[in-house]
Amino acid sequence: MTVDFTKLAVQGVQGLRAYQPGKPIDELAREYGLNESDIVKLASNENPMGPSDKALAAIQGELSDLTRYPDGNGFELKSALTKKLKISADQITLGNGSSDILEFIVKCFVSQGDQVIVSQHAFAIYGLVTKMVGGEIVQVPAKNWGHDLPAMAAAITDKTKIIFVTNPNNPTGTWNTKSQLESFLKQVPEHVIVLLDEAYFEYVDEADYPSGIDYLSQYANLVVTRTFSKAYGLASLRVGYGVSSPELADLMNRVRPPFNVDSFALAAAVACVNDEAYVRQSKELNDEGMRQLQAGFEQLNLAWIPSVGNFICFEIPGRAMDIYQGLLEAGVIVRPVGNYEMPDHLRVSFGTQDENQTFLLKLKHLLS
Repeated sequence: MTVDFTKLAVQGVQGLRAYQPGKPIDELAREYGLNESDIVKLASNENPMGPSDKALAAIQGELSDLTRYPDGNGFELKSALTKKLKISADQITLGNGSSDILEFIVKCFVSQGDQVIVSQHAFAIYGLVTKMVGGEIVQVPAKNWGHDLPAMAAAITDKTKIIFVTNPNNPTGTWNTKSQLESFLKQVPEHVIVLLDEAYFEYVDEADYPSGIDYLSQYANLVVTRTFSKAYGLASLRVGYGVSSPELADLMNRVRPPFNVDSFALAAAVACVNDEAYVRQSKELNDEGMRQLQAGFEQLNLAWIPSVGNFICFEIPGRAMDIYQGLLEAGVIVRPVGNYEMPDHLRVSFGTQDENQTFLLKLKHLLS
């Protein structure tokens, strides 16, 4: 081949590296000759409960219409969300996962030379979608592993178009309070978009944790993203949404691909929106996992970052990647976070009680 297509690609794409998800179970089984049934995957912040009965029934009901395109406007899901969140349908943008919304807002407002502010240790996708369109990432140092909102506000320049805030943050599990968020929003100029990523909000029960939906009427520059992938257990179906002012939603819907959310995802999400029992059980299982792993880390004399998500980062100075590799060989998948400037940490999602125990036993063996 005589053509170097990498050099022909647009400049923003040339410098990108593909996003690396958690290792799939079947891939690990092939690499190490393991039985898939013996592998424990705790790498991708997935819900260990499995899908709800309501979601499965809704999916089954869509099978006979495989030849039909999905509802491109997502009428039923938007209707369910408007009732639950007390918003209007024209405030909603549906996405193939909430990560879709991150890309839409960048496409709407960022071009070559524009700046996007993020926190150190924030979700990698923010940088990918920004650099893809030629934007510049301004990374603000973290404070106690979390977002330093005053410093992020101080970093705003005349080139700033968007600020990404993740609450709680992935991969650190840290979070910002109501007073911190309110003070921050007051400081952001009205022409700068704030995208508040709340992918894990269902797991938080702190009294002063803010719901971004409550601030939409006051701040027209605010976009709140949420997902059905975590607490609702629909990660494979990829369905999320953004809530914003009608004006911002209209702009994002202009760049949203047609039929970006499939019929199975739409139906399952509708069935799950008001399934409070399932979400409550997910939260209870998550809380049990949190207690189980923290107790295990204490016994192993390992430090960890306090988390309010469905995952936790623990520290193994100088040995994180060796332990990660050892866990893989033992059939346990966790997540290295060196690419988040955390080379001494590993992130582990909370699984079932048995899965958590298997992880702790394998970890203890590797550390001994």
